[in-house]
Amino acid sequence: MVTIVIPWRPQPSRLAAFDAVVAWYREELGDVPVLIVDSDDDVFNLARCRNLGVGRLADPEEVVVIGDADTIPEGGALREAIAAAATSGRVHLPYTEYRWLGAAGTAQHAAGIPLADCDHEVVRGACSGVYVTTPATWASHGGQDERFRGWGFEDAAWHVAHETLLGEPPRRHEGRVFALHHVAELREGPNYEANAALMARYRAAATLPAEMRRLLTGDAEAHSQPEAQPVE
Repeated sequence: MVTIVIPWRPQPSRLAAFDAVVAWYREELGDVPVLIVDSDDDVFNLARCRNLGVGRLADPEEVVVIGDADTIPEGGALREAIAAAATSGRVHLPYTEYRWLGAAGTAQHAAGIPLADCDHEVVRGACSGVYVTTPATWASHGGQDERFRGWGFEDAAWHVAHETLLGEPPRRHEGRVFALHHVAELREGPNYEANAALMARYRAAATLPAEMRRLLTGDAEAHSQPEAQPVE
């Protein structure tokens, strides 16, 4: 059993990408459950939505694909990650190359050009976009920190926590993911500054499991758990 979780709050520039991502999962994986997840936060909280989606699975050993609403993986790498994540106790990333298509590449894809042939930029060091895990594995290193609000740093912090608490970085599978174009979020303001400060605490706790556990549990905020909604 596999469930797809897609954090999502509608924005005009993101609608086409969202539709393309959901259609890809339907075509590639067939009739799998797809949960579209938002929270009751005023500012979209991507980390919280990911945690909420994983928390909706009743079986702690069920495989869940947490996919961003603008990012499409390759089928072969995704299937390899799904098979491995069921028993590894680690989170899997179904790519070794992250391609951002931008406006030009996204328009090419919409016109029928295969994703692999579209104009793009390679994003070095990317660790977001698509995660493959189980609820048990996700909980074992704290999931994602819901104190990250607005844009920025929740993925990098999660990566540090995974490596520190599980003894290795997330496991990658040879392949590519393709991020579709939308209006970029602002990388400034109070939320961004608070996220950057919290990320500095993660860097300071890197390689120190006890410090990392304290960071994850010491002052995390409690949240209610609104329902995730299945795609019709």
